[in-house]
Amino acid sequence: MRWLIGIGINAILFIALAGYFESSFYIESFGAALAASFILAIINLLVRPILIILTLPITILTVGAFLLVINAVTLLLTDKLVGTSFEIEGFWMAFLIALIMSIVNVILQKTVFQNKKENN
Repeated sequence: MRWLIGIGINAILFIALAGYFESSFYIESFGAALAASFILAIINLLVRPILIILTLPITILTVGAFLLVINAVTLLLTDKLVGTSFEIEGFWMAFLIALIMSIVNVILQKTVFQNKKENN
């Protein structure tokens, strides 16, 4: 259930960020945002662990900051797989979106999901 909630949250984040970065980030519809979020979740499940293992030395040297580069690469891969209904203009826009999404997801993890664990 939490995985599906995460997909929904990322889809809403995609819509919000596409509205803010109109010229550099385009999403055709909410359905496209949901599809992109689902594909990103699958990529994070299957491809991201391999990328993390392959780049472990540089990730350790940068104290984990290189993970943002991996997140940007997974966003660009999502862009290529979804097609024209989900477009990101270049690596640095993907990096910025990855940074914002990471910050928002950490905040949500610490507030919303953490409170649910404490209440149970």
